[in-house]
Amino acid sequence: MSGKYITDRQIRLYMTFRKDCLQEIAAAKAGISISTAGRIDNERHQLKQSKVRQRTRLDPLEPIWTPVVLPLLKQDPNITPIGIFDHLCEYHSDTFSSTSRRTLERRIKQWRHLHGEAKDVVFMQAHPLGKLGICDFTHIKSPVTIQSEAFKHMLFNYRLVASGWVYTQVTYGGESFAAFSDGLQNAFTKSNGVPSEVRTDSLSAAYKNTGSAKDFTARYQELIGHYRFIATRNNTGVAHENGAIESPNRHIKAQIEQALKVRGSYDFNCRADYEAFVQATVNRRNKRIATQFKEEQRQLQALPSHKSVNYSQEYVRVSRTSTINVKRVMYTVPSRLVDSRLRVHVYDDHIDLFLGQALTCRLERVYAPGATRKRSVNYKHVIDALVKKPRAFRCSQWRDELLPSEDYCTIWQYVDTTMKADDASHYMVRILQLASKADNEMRLGRFITGQLASGRLPSLFDCQERFGTKPTDIPLVNVVQHQLSQYQSLIPGGRHE
Repeated sequence: MSGKYITDRQIRLYMTFRKDCLQEIAAAKAGISISTAGRIDNERHQLKQSKVRQRTRLDPLEPIWTPVVLPLLKQDPNITPIGIFDHLCEYHSDTFSSTSRRTLERRIKQWRHLHGEAKDVVFMQAHPLGKLGICDFTHIKSPVTIQSEAFKHMLFNYRLVASGWVYTQVTYGGESFAAFSDGLQNAFTKSNGVPSEVRTDSLSAAYKNTGSAKDFTARYQELIGHYRFIATRNNTGVAHENGAIESPNRHIKAQIEQALKVRGSYDFNCRADYEAFVQATVNRRNKRIATQFKEEQRQLQALPSHKSVNYSQEYVRVSRTSTINVKRVMYTVPSRLVDSRLRVHVYDDHIDLFLGQALTCRLERVYAPGATRKRSVNYKHVIDALVKKPRAFRCSQWRDELLPSEDYCTIWQYVDTTMKADDASHYMVRILQLASKADNEMRLGRFITGQLASGRLPSLFDCQERFGTKPTDIPLVNVVQHQLSQYQSLIPGGRHE
């Protein structure tokens, strides 16, 4: 063993083996000499003295560190190493080389650890069961489409912090109060209870953001009173205070996006299909914490007997064009409502139309971003009036929007080029009427386009025979003729012969 240094590991091995073995055996197992083992036993063994690492080259920061860098670091604690580096390259290139960037960054980091200001500390929180529910809005980055058209939407995400149970809802109108209220109330219903405290960020739909801790909007104040929870919010711009929802936001988004990749397509037939897909993904996540959720569910406050208001209300009058205007969007309504005054309940995903207390119509809500305007046209609302004057179809401002699908656009292009103007309008309007009455819109469109592909346009009679409503058979009624003598018995005091 002469000429070799004894390592700390060898000494520890020797001390371990020495408990059960003789000195010679323990020394052999540890790879040391018997004399060294004797010195260890007598506590006379001296450990190797490590050499102090000496600088092998001149300090490249010495000329500029004290006179230039330190004053900048003390002047502003938020100045970055890159900012100082750019300054040195620009104004002190004679004493500082740009190749010393990494040395500068390490030296600044070390100085801030030794002499810098105190940093923020994240304090882990304890969350009692049933105490805190936290919610936020988030976006999905994947290019989700509905029938190949871009689908603009957000996700409302609610979480019971103690158990980790999550409720996610697709919303369409941004961070509006209707979306917030509807999502929060549906989350309460789904969890079958209300936590003691609900925390959000500084949503303009819930807070006036005037600086006061309780500057609630009137509608949010009503929601708080109805469900009897304490409303709190995290400080503006301090994301980690909302960490109990920010991290789950990332997780649920990642899970949905991975599920979309596994599905192999980002396209859905309708909103309902996409909503069901999101809900199924969230349900799979919640199964993992079912036991914890049941424990927390028992600590939640009871739900009130009915929901609070989760819509805004407007009054509109139906114009002679059978349309109304709500939130910069023109909607067609059934023509029977022309000249009536309606009460409109505006929800996040739909609007309800009331005539008096009667719900007359429900329409899918459309959003007009910014200061733009949009139209939502449904041919079924005006087809009965259009049948009476089919020529109006050709030059209608809504003509292309009255056609419900690509199949009907193809039919119109064909008849418009092969038939007289009046005949083409008459044919198209009658086809649309048949599609609305028989409720065979898709089948009828596919049938006609299929016939066109073979070079034949089916007549209105053929379409009526195939897709029209079949008259019901007249039932056979057997009528029994009574004898005249039987009627005599009905006359009191009459003669009976």
